[in-house]
Amino acid sequence: MLPGAVKDVQQISEDWYKLGDKIAGVSVREVRHVPRDHGVITEIFRPEWDPSGKPVIHIYQSRLFAGALGAWSCHERTTDRLFVSQGHVKIVLYDARDGSNTKGVVMELHAGDVNPCLVVVPPGIWHGMQCLGSGDALVLNCPTEAYCYNDPDHYRLPYDTAEIPYVWKVGDPAKTRNDAVSKKN
Repeated sequence: MLPGAVKDVQQISEDWYKLGDKIAGVSVREVRHVPRDHGVITEIFRPEWDPSGKPVIHIYQSRLFAGALGAWSCHERTTDRLFVSQGHVKIVLYDARDGSNTKGVVMELHAGDVNPCLVVVPPGIWHGMQCLGSGDALVLNCPTEAYCYNDPDHYRLPYDTAEIPYVWKVGDPAKTRNDAVSKKN
């Protein structure tokens, strides 16, 4: 091996489940695309996939532009149910709940075209999303409460806050790759 080489740590189980930190109350339900003669069908939500058992009250779509970062946000009462219907998105979660046995845990996952899944984010979990693809990403949310225009249950922190122990990679990934190739040559 060359000096400075670092051996990979195990990232998946033998039956291809991603290893890593989990946050209590967060649920990730991977789903499969069903190819048909006329296209592909993908289920987005079924009540039994959400351990909260709360009904779907409101559905909205967010568009993340290529490379865009939306972080951090949190709710006091509302559970988010996120489904990336197009693109490739990194979703990062941070447990800031007092009394939680996973308080302080950071959880990172990738969702979208190649890994369709429903991510259930309970109240008190800070979350952010970054579009990693070269095109826009579409994210559906089926929260447990409709957005209240005059008193939003929505709290925000800047992406680089010292309150959350996570560093987002920001900048132009194509430029970073090109700079790395230029330095190598």
